[in-house]
Amino acid sequence: MDNQNKEVLLSVQNLDVVFKQGKNSFKAVSDVSFDIYKGETLSLVGESGSGKTTIGRAIVRINPCTNGAIYFKGEKISGKLPRAKDREVIRKIQMVFQDPAASLNERATIEYIISEGLYNFHLFDSDRERMEKVEKAINDVGLLPEHLTRYPHEFSGGQRQRVGLARSIVMEPELIVADEPISALDVSIRAQVLNLLKKFQQERGLTYLFIAHDLSIVRFISDRIVVIYKGRIMEVAETEELFQYPLHPYTRSLMSAIPIPDPILEKKKKLFVYEPKEYGESDHPSLQDLGNGHWLYGTPEEINGARRKRFGEE
Repeated sequence: MDNQNKEVLLSVQNLDVVFKQGKNSFKAVSDVSFDIYKGETLSLVGESGSGKTTIGRAIVRINPCTNGAIYFKGEKISGKLPRAKDREVIRKIQMVFQDPAASLNERATIEYIISEGLYNFHLFDSDRERMEKVEKAINDVGLLPEHLTRYPHEFSGGQRQRVGLARSIVMEPELIVADEPISALDVSIRAQVLNLLKKFQQERGLTYLFIAHDLSIVRFISDRIVVIYKGRIMEVAETEELFQYPLHPYTRSLMSAIPIPDPILEKKKKLFVYEPKEYGESDHPSLQDLGNGHWLYGTPEEINGARRKRFGEE
């Protein structure tokens, strides 16, 4: 995949997010930079508490950036924006949340939930046009028009997530931030939702930032993967490159946690436990390009060792 000729849709540059409570502060995200190319799925992967969701929420401007900047189609969208630009960004970047039960208004019908963005942005000329858009969205996610009169509590988790997806796509966004959209669902339903996401990407040219903690799922859906640990990027690579050459020990620990379908092999499997390395002031670790679109965080010595491991002694 030649990324040189690809259009950058979203660019995160040197992002820091710090949460403050009284005199205490906690740095949730530290110096994070990556680009998302138009039409691709970039996955953010890491354990719970690694800062994945914080980055996603910073992109949709729920969490303010402490340092750094976020650019959408070449224009800065972090910080204060003029009202017209603010509304455009809200419409063009949608989010699908992890818990479909918590993200839907229990007192509203499904019709109103999907229509809410259309009302707020006046995206219809007549009530008939609004209903056509809502019915198309509900059909596209595999639900029926008669579901529109019901309430969220009448649906299963998988159906509620489909409603959340319909609420996003009805706005005709360019980028969807999907925050662990399948982790609360049954295994049998997960594949259906992932197939829906892929279908929309092909039909509508959508771009995704897919947030997950399970590498086996992101392998199916991602073009590239960003591995994050304690708010810092450890490794970035195209999906198959990462699975064939996991160079950071944290990436290898995540890979070793992927279940093997064979119970005998699963029993014999050795888990690789990541032990974080404490860097001194003279170490100067950084995120470096190894070649082949593969980026790794480490000291110059670690980077050189990883490059030899990946490409041989040249």
